[in-house]
Amino acid sequence: MEITCKNCQQHYAGNYCNNCGQPADTHKINAHYLWHDIQHSLLHFDAGIPYSIKQLFTRPGHSIREFIEGKRVRHFKPLSLVTVLAAFYGFLYHYYRLNLFKVNEADLNLNDFNEWNATHFAWTTIATIPLYTIGTYVVFRKQGYNFFELFVLNTFKASQRLFAQILIFPLLLYFNGTPHMQEILNLMYIIGVLLIFWTNIQFFNKISKTKAFVLSIVSHVVFLVCFLIVMTIVLVMTGRLSL
Repeated sequence: MEITCKNCQQHYAGNYCNNCGQPADTHKINAHYLWHDIQHSLLHFDAGIPYSIKQLFTRPGHSIREFIEGKRVRHFKPLSLVTVLAAFYGFLYHYYRLNLFKVNEADLNLNDFNEWNATHFAWTTIATIPLYTIGTYVVFRKQGYNFFELFVLNTFKASQRLFAQILIFPLLLYFNGTPHMQEILNLMYIIGVLLIFWTNIQFFNKISKTKAFVLSIVSHVVFLVCFLIVMTIVLVMTGRLSL
């Protein structure tokens, strides 16, 4: 039976349009449709967010390499994943009014900065991904991956760190406003770096684990330098730092 695609008007036979890939069976949009979409795009345990997160904490480097090489059906899209997780973490940050910065000066108030950071957390997280990618590309450029493939790698790594931060969030909440907050932040940073190194060692499997570990250290140093340069430029442009 010949079908006319509702998306591109192509005439075809089968379950999917051979021109644009749209399914032949387009369900009416109702409550059942929306629930089905949520289940299969976000909550389905054979694909989507749960699957991607499971892979990022069991075999992160291998699963990301497979994704780049074309094994993508069961994964949630990397930019969508990092946006969802960053938005959720930002919501927690805002709702519980976390103050991550201990200030001694009485005339310095960081409430506005805390509020801005909570509101824009998803965007600031995504904004650091190119900086991580610069470090990875500079150091691992001989491993055969282009900049955009390494951008995907670092996007998944950002999601990995964000989910770890969500798991640690109860500690942030418990120590909120206490002198121990900095210790929890240091713990989060160390866990994040260890996750980066673990993922890199698995991902770059054509070199020895020792070499991948050493190059990961160099890559992270490059990221820190890039981050400091960008932050200095931003602070100068906003008038918060004078040279």
